[in-house]
Amino acid sequence: MKTRTIGDVQVSAIGLGGMPMSIEGRPDRERSIKTIHAALDEGITFIDTADAYHLHADEVGHNEELIAEALRTWTGGDASSVLVATKGGHLRPGDGSWTLNGHPDYLKQAAKESLRRLGGDAIGLYQFHRPDPEVPYAESVGAIRDLLDDGVIRMAGISNANPQQIREAQEILGGRLVSVQNQFSPAFRSSEPELRLADELGIAFLPWSPLGGITSAGDLGSRFEPFKDVADARGISPQVVALAWHLAQSPYVIPIPGSSRPETIRDSVTAVDVELTPEELERLNAA
Repeated sequence: MKTRTIGDVQVSAIGLGGMPMSIEGRPDRERSIKTIHAALDEGITFIDTADAYHLHADEVGHNEELIAEALRTWTGGDASSVLVATKGGHLRPGDGSWTLNGHPDYLKQAAKESLRRLGGDAIGLYQFHRPDPEVPYAESVGAIRDLLDDGVIRMAGISNANPQQIREAQEILGGRLVSVQNQFSPAFRSSEPELRLADELGIAFLPWSPLGGITSAGDLGSRFEPFKDVADARGISPQVVALAWHLAQSPYVIPIPGSSRPETIRDSVTAVDVELTPEELERLNAA
């Protein structure tokens, strides 16, 4: 497995996004555990989750607990080498909606609850999930700084942030911001300024929903025909082409495709060995 860097940690160049295993349409627990084990068996050492990845109001942290169980029960290697990133500041009241809470006291308590569910001495990477317009951004990120200073978390990141917020977070954290997680995909490219800023700062950029628009080999809009054409020519899936396209954008990009089946994450990891040609990249970038 090829690697990339988050902070001072080397992780697999492709991670696993845990969200599909805990929200609407989620599989049963056994299949989810098998999916995580399949990812680990393939060399994935970076898993992204959040306390808000759940369905019902009484199961906050569902995905964190699932990942913790999978790591405990994996017999294929050393699970301590896996970096688990979680997030706080987003909530699901249980009615299908998503709400926000960026208050410092809430974030600090949420992080401690996430640590309890995940286990260990500290959370590997903790990310402020989404800015709360009711709370000054500096106050929310200040809570992440305090968690870092107190040793509750080892590394700090932010999610769904714009360039100004990235620079502000880097300043508040005293230069210790290690990652930015924004939506970015073949269908959603408006976070390219954030990606380029991450390059400038030398921090990881973690695209969420990296396969947006590339849903299946038989369900591609005309805009994404180049991804299918490249896939057909190489004998691989359009999803793998999309992930290889991500990896070619920058050495700081680490896509985190969500998965709820072992076969899909096994397919995804093959993207690390796909070297797109300049001509292919030009076509895909223009799609």
